[in-house]
Order: sequence, then C-alpha cells, then structure tokens
Amino acid sequence: MSKTHVSRRTMLKGLGTVTIGLPLLEEMMVLTVAAAEKTVPVRAFNVFFGLGIPAPLQAEGFKDVLQPLESLSDKLLIMRNVDQVRCDEKGINAHYDGAAGAFTAEPPDGEAKSGGPSIDQVIRQAHYPKGLPAGMVPTLIGGTFFRRSRVGRYVHSYNMDGTVAATIQEKPRDLFDRVFGFISVAGGTDARRRRLKRSVLDSVVDQYKFYTGKNSPLGASSKARVAEHLDRIREFEQRAFAMKHKAPNAPKLPPRSDIAHGGKADPGGMGIDITLDELSSEWRLMADLYALAIQMDRVRFGSLTFLAAGERIRLSGDYKYDGKSLWQFDDARQQNASGDKGCSHEWWHKFNEKRKNEALRAHGHMKMREIAYFLHRLDDSESKEANGKTILENSLITISTESGDGRHNNVKRELSGVFHAITSANGRFKTGQIMDVGAEGLDVYNTMLTAMGATDRLGPAKRKMQAVDAIRA
Repeated sequence: MSKTHVSRRTMLKGLGTVTIGLPLLEEMMVLTVAAAEKTVPVRAFNVFFGLGIPAPLQAEGFKDVLQPLESLSDKLLIMRNVDQVRCDEKGINAHYDGAAGAFTAEPPDGEAKSGGPSIDQVIRQAHYPKGLPAGMVPTLIGGTFFRRSRVGRYVHSYNMDGTVAATIQEKPRDLFDRVFGFISVAGGTDARRRRLKRSVLDSVVDQYKFYTGKNSPLGASSKARVAEHLDRIREFEQRAFAMKHKAPNAPKLPPRSDIAHGGKADPGGMGIDITLDELSSEWRLMADLYALAIQMDRVRFGSLTFLAAGERIRLSGDYKYDGKSLWQFDDARQQNASGDKGCSHEWWHKFNEKRKNEALRAHGHMKMREIAYFLHRLDDSESKEANGKTILENSLITISTESGDGRHNNVKRELSGVFHAITSANGRFKTGQIMDVGAEGLDVYNTMLTAMGATDRLGPAKRKMQAVDAIRA
C-alpha cells in the first residue's frame, strides 16, 4: 500500500501574514538518496561574536577558550591565521573595520554600508536570482547586542551593493513576528493588547485539526510530531511575548525582559551593567527562535549576532560550564574602574600573551558556549533532513568576529589571525579539524563561494584570486 506524499514545503496559512511550516515528516521522505540530496535547500548564515579571540589563545585548540566547540568538532572546520588586514581603513576604529570585513572581506563604506556583499547574500543571489519561494523571509537578521554607533558593529548580512540586507531584530518578540507574521487586529490603540491575548497558532487551528484528525493524510507518528511541533512554537511564542494567558500544561513563562534595547543599550558608549543570567536568557531565546525559523524552512539566509564589535558591558555573575564553576564575572570591580573603563572590552585592550588573561579567557569561553548553544539547536532531532544529515551539516554556517591578535595598538596585528569556523555545507568543506590556512579572508571567502556554486566574487575585479583548496572536501 503506497503512502500519501506530503510536500516538504507544506505550510499552514492563517490570518494576516501568519505562515507555519510543518516539520519533516515520514510522509515527506523521498525514496532515493539522490532525490533526498536534491530536497536539501541551499542555506548560508553568518554568526558573529564581538571582540574576537586573540591568536595565541586560538593556538591552544580546545584546551581552554574553544572548549565549548569541542562537542561539535567533527562538524566544524576551524580556520586559524585568516588575514583581514586589507579591511583596514585609515583613521577608522579597527573595531569598525574588522566588523565590516567579517563575511565580506572588505572595509566599510561609510557608517551604514559595507564595501561589498556578504557571503550569504552572494550565495542567495546565485541560487535564487528571482527570489525565494513564496512565504519565506528573504533574509533574517537578529542579535543580542548593546554597543551601537555604526551599523557594521552588529549587522552582518549585506546586499550586493553593500547595503544592509534586512532590518535587524534585537528583541525576541520582534524576531518572532518577523518569522511567523502577525494576526491582523483592528482597533487602534487596543491592537497590541489584543495581539498579546491571541496566539498566531489560533489562526491556523482548523488546518491543525485537519492534519491531526481522522481525515489526515498523515500516519499516527507524524500526527504526534505535528502536535509536538506546534506546541513548541506556542512555547517559544509565549517566551517571546511573555503572554499572561497560556495553554494547558504550558511551561511557566519567564518575566518580561528588562534588558536595554535601542538607545538605552548604549548610553554614550559608556557601557551597561548586566548579569550573566540576563544576557544568556535573552540570547538563548533569540537563538531558539532563529533555529526554529530555519527548521521550519521559513528562512535560508541571514546573520545572527552575539554581542557587537567593540561591545561594552559590565558583566556580573557566576560562570559555570559542565557543572563546574569557572569564573566569577564582576568586570567593574575587577577592572577597578567605572563607566567604559570598567567594561569587559578592556580585557582585550590589556591582553598580553605573557600573562594569564584569566578574565578575557572566561569571557571568550562564555561566548563560545553561547555560540555552541545555537549550533547544537541545528544539530538535534528536530533538525534531521531527508538526506539523513542535520541542518547544521547541510548548511553553510560561517562563524567569525572582528579582531584576531587582540592588541589594539597595532592595526595590522589586530586584523590578522581572525578566528573563523565553517560547517561542511552538505559535504563541500572539510570538517573535523583545526587548520592553519595562512590566507587572506578574501581568498578564503571566494573559495567558499566557488564551492557553493556562486560565480560572483568578492573584492576588486582585477585582483587575482588565490584559491584556498585545502578547505574544500
């Protein structure tokens, strides 16, 4: 008896712009490996973290700062000695230059533009020149950050002309609305209140009942999976909006976020006080929502930022990893300073490879822990695809930052040795190793673009590309 086939692109469509994708189900699976490979979409995402990892600490491998990535070591290619010095623009803060160069290998073009497109957008243009399938978010940009001033500090996805590819969502609820749309509600000033009283899932309830009812084309296991999938969306929605009402057996809602956003997040560039719990909770909800958007095939391109370039925060709290207490964050007291001089940013300015750099190491380790959290979300049971691999394995996820050596008094040293890591992109790149590539970021990126089937290249048209074939599988 043949099974009913359900398209991987099947969506539940509701009121307004609400669109809910179904998870990968047994009825969506294809019969041959070749066909399965074709069902895996091309995806590219840029993941940025601020301030960087000094090159001498990268050389330690997974022994210290990079330890949280070790659990993903077989699915990452970590690249050391990537040179971004060509991104230096005389007279401009190197944080700006390094941030603009991340994923573009070009210096900034003013305060709100990069000198060229980012990796994800070149790949998007190559594979979807006429646009993505209907109902998808063209580019999703999100992040948890506080330092503002230039856009390049926190936005890391740029169009072919160097303009930002989309508006960044820095609040979880805004990211939720960007992905799942909203329910159209008339009523002027009461619209927001009504919105909070109604879930986006309420508008697709009839279709939900069909797919889980007796006339559904799905089998028992797939029906249960659909129900669990929509319950998970409701959970994330509740976390994002901190709604007062909740579905039966729903998890306890966290309090509304008190973290500063907008101008309040960067009062004169002097930094803000924040606890580790506040920072981690906000980021992890953002990471959960972003991962869910990818799992539901609502987005295939974009960027995610954990702390801006040159980030200034005064972090406090007990930092634990793998059940062990590693460090007690208390930046202002440990710096014995207030304002911007009491921020974690200063640990990077004070970096000295002949010293222990304990505070910097702790901050760097924490950043890798949070990056790893997002990556694991794309490597779990909810991320299995038709070819048997996970989204993490099938996508091109590029991880980078703005600073390499860490010694800010020397631009050439600061923009050399910039940390990079990439996933295999469905077998296109080598993983499972730490590689000293010893190449310009521009050549690394263009090699990646070639492997991804893009014909456009980054950088000056007359510059001869030096392929970095060592990174290709």
